[in-house]
Amino acid sequence: MRTLCSSTLIGEFFIIGFAGLVAMKDPGLSMTTVWTVSGIAMFLCLVLCGLVTRPGGVALGWALQIALIASGFVVPTMFFMGVLFAALWWASVHFGRKVDEAKARFAAQAESPQASGADAA
Repeated sequence: MRTLCSSTLIGEFFIIGFAGLVAMKDPGLSMTTVWTVSGIAMFLCLVLCGLVTRPGGVALGWALQIALIASGFVVPTMFFMGVLFAALWWASVHFGRKVDEAKARFAAQAESPQASGADAA
């Protein structure tokens, strides 16, 4: 799960940076505000890459997805990108857990004596 979720978060890191560049063109926003908010969100993406397997890591990821969708009020394209990345986040968590379960199952089979062929003789 960690690999899939981290890949999604790294993609979001770049999207947030590009959204910051677009938001700078808004005359109603100061550059300091734009880059403070964008910088915090980008930093959170990087931190979440390491926290995704810890308790609460996935929930924090969902909070980031909601914030990304809400950023559409500043940069309208982010409504679409936020929904897209929320779907990617769901797929990363869902299929990442299935991959982790399959890995655990295969590891358990490899450790069992029947899988090693010890009883075949």
